[in-house]
Amino acid sequence: MAKPKDNPNYKVIAENRRARYDYAIEDDLECGIALTGSEVKSLRTVSANIAESYAAVEEGELWLVNSYIAPYERAMFGHEERRRRKLLVSRKELSRLWNETQRKGMTLVPLVLYFNHKGIAKLKIGIAKGKKTQDKRATEAKRDWNRQKQRLLRHGE
Repeated sequence: MAKPKDNPNYKVIAENRRARYDYAIEDDLECGIALTGSEVKSLRTVSANIAESYAAVEEGELWLVNSYIAPYERAMFGHEERRRRKLLVSRKELSRLWNETQRKGMTLVPLVLYFNHKGIAKLKIGIAKGKKTQDKRATEAKRDWNRQKQRLLRHGE
């Protein structure tokens, strides 16, 4: 996700920061999104939310479910805010995602919605496994320890 800052087209629209806390992300994948014109205009004004959404493989296609894109006021033909949006991936990737979700019990979690360096809207989804409560506590303890360690090293100099 770390792209050069000098590119004017690259822009993060929405980020699911809670996903890395709730899920153990094993792999991620960049995919395109089938959007209408008013949805793209609304995304340019950075008004979207993917925190409560998820991706699912249904009937041989990949869908983004329950994502929110605010309505664009000046659009002649508006859009539904929480409609299912088709995600664009290759057949090979689609079959791999289906195997991961159906056979291994993984979940497809949207991580970041952004415009790439060409100005095209992309979604990064993570192939994840849900964390248990004790795993979340361990992650939090590790993060706190690293933060404290950095503080001690800074003050020790």
